[in-house]
Amino acid sequence: MTHVVVKNGNVDGALKKFKQKVAKSGIPSEIRERQHYEKPGVKRRKRLEEAKKNSRKKKNDKREN
Repeated sequence: MTHVVVKNGNVDGALKKFKQKVAKSGIPSEIRERQHYEKPGVKRRKRLEEAKKNSRKKKNDKREN
């Protein structure tokens, strides 16, 4: 369980640290993934499309420089 100590009554700072720790642990992304079942083939296609998109972006960035 993630916990954060509040120092000097600084609740805002503690909340910010808590949110950072939760995001780093990967809980929000895992919840998003598990909301709906996705077939393995669909996951694979999405990964491939994402990879193609990223490679196109990198290619375009190299051309502009």
